[in-house]
Amino acid sequence: MGERSSWENDDLTALRDLARSFCEKEVKPNIDKFIEQHHVDRDLWNKAGELGLLCMSIPEEYGGGGGTFAHEAVLIEEQARIADSSWGVSLHNGIVAHYLLHYGSEEQKTTWLPKMASGEVVGAIAMTEPGTGSDLQNVKTKAIAQGDEYVIDGSKTFITNGAQADLIIVVAKTDASEGAKGISLILVEADREGFRRGRVLDKVGQRGQDTSELFFDGVRVPTSNLLGSEEGQGFIQLMQQLPQERLIIAVASVAGMETALQHTLAYTKERTAFGRPIFGFQNTKFKLAEVATESRIARVFVDDCITKHIDGKLDIPTVAMAKWWTSDRAMVVADECLQLFGGYGYMNEYPIARMWADQRVQKIYAGTNEIMKEIIARTL
Repeated sequence: MGERSSWENDDLTALRDLARSFCEKEVKPNIDKFIEQHHVDRDLWNKAGELGLLCMSIPEEYGGGGGTFAHEAVLIEEQARIADSSWGVSLHNGIVAHYLLHYGSEEQKTTWLPKMASGEVVGAIAMTEPGTGSDLQNVKTKAIAQGDEYVIDGSKTFITNGAQADLIIVVAKTDASEGAKGISLILVEADREGFRRGRVLDKVGQRGQDTSELFFDGVRVPTSNLLGSEEGQGFIQLMQQLPQERLIIAVASVAGMETALQHTLAYTKERTAFGRPIFGFQNTKFKLAEVATESRIARVFVDDCITKHIDGKLDIPTVAMAKWWTSDRAMVVADECLQLFGGYGYMNEYPIARMWADQRVQKIYAGTNEIMKEIIARTL
């Protein structure tokens, strides 16, 4: 993260300074606390909202910053630079808010987006179920219309921001007889009767993130909470928004690669073995030369994807390539860098250990890398 990316301008550089300062002052000193309590402090959201770091790519008329995906990318990179995975801000900003922006009614947008921008409301999206991972067509959660209400029954798991979310977009079947055509997205407020949160899940990595189980037992919401003009649009909506989620992962993966390299360069130049710095050994230099090269290639690719996305030209197969390749290579990089730390690399007090554990899930969520290859292969 030395040279300025091709999509970055002076305004974004100023934003980077703000985001870096916020992450250094408000997030980094509290990472261990967040990990211990399995969630960030609730007021972190409010502090970020006060500084304009929430919903930066949402139009100003809805309380957002009026920016583009580039603004979100800056914050994603700065969070990765301090090796934090606790704060689910990229999902709040780049995913949940955009479902509302693109598919919400005017009332839904004016009600929720300003509150998400201020930090008053934290957003989540509930896709995955205990028996359904990437196969979203077969979700079992049902939303049955009764008069002017939906009655929602089902369970979700692996939900980012699940323990703190005030507003959840629920993927549910409004027509159980249909596959993809029966899926709808419905807004559920966390104070609805019948909604409850399960465990904050005990994960290998991202241990400060409040990834949770959610349960819906006869939860009633007005039919006006439907996202979209009619039922059955949910699967299309998901397919239209998942590319941005996958690009978010690619951005975080590249920033993670660059950060791992920086930490490892510093360590290998300070740590000595057999009377000289570890960096002085040919194996160390060669491994880091490989890491630096892979990081540079990934940066160029993802920067091009960001530019295309801002211009509305990023296609689904290309972002699938970016998601699988960067998340895969970032895991390799984290492993190579950890190895150069020796035994210390396995100690949680060293950021490289957390980065290694945190990175692994990037190959799984937003569609597994195997699904990404399937998407790519269909175009060959």
